[in-house]
Amino acid sequence: MGEEPVLIKLTRDQAFVLSDWLYEVMMESDKLDAIVPDRAVWSAIYAISRPLETTLPEVFMPDYAGRLAQARQRLLDAMGGDEGADQSLSRPLSGDEISG
Repeated sequence: MGEEPVLIKLTRDQAFVLSDWLYEVMMESDKLDAIVPDRAVWSAIYAISRPLETTLPEVFMPDYAGRLAQARQRLLDAMGGDEGADQSLSRPLSGDEISG
């Protein structure tokens, strides 16, 4: 039972923003230790991070920052939030929204 894979679906914007965030907390800082002190969880984080890094062409494009900003804004707009608001979710997402 423990080795049966679980499918997670994300929109391209969700995947791009998540990939950037994961890179920041995993590679550019010591934040992962603070955010996720349980190192057993790191296995799942790395399992999510690897395919994002290798399947998103946006991460290699010269206009990365602009594309990321646009993706973030589209996601915030879809959630009914804005850049100045608390970045936590203002409402629970439905199953359809979570699976993208």
